[in-house]
Amino acid sequence: MTLSDPSRMIAGVILLTIATIEFGGWFMTKIVRGDVPMTEFQKSFARAGHGHAGVLVILSLVGLLYVDSTSLDGFFLWVGRLGVPIAAILMSGGFFASSAGKDRTKPNQFIWILAVGAASLAAGVITLGIGLLTA
Repeated sequence: MTLSDPSRMIAGVILLTIATIEFGGWFMTKIVRGDVPMTEFQKSFARAGHGHAGVLVILSLVGLLYVDSTSLDGFFLWVGRLGVPIAAILMSGGFFASSAGKDRTKPNQFIWILAVGAASLAAGVITLGIGLLTA
């Protein structure tokens, strides 16, 4: 299996982002030890944001292994290639941004970022799945 240059470069960038996920894991240890004051809602959204980042980065790398095996081209090739990595950024960011603020117990106005991320994830995996089935 050979990756195209764009897929190889995107995979390299994605692998570099794992260092930020590692930092998030270290920060999560501070949260669970009680070193960072947060409400239970904020703790749950921090866990969800961190978990989504890790899982979606792995899914992004897997998707890049497959996207070059499709007959997708143009716009749909890029949706298949970038939908999941963009979702990793938006969904984890949406969890973090929508729970930011002192003593927050429900999402703030930035919850829309999470929905946009979910749409990006759906677009990416559906496009890639159809691309693989029709290749």
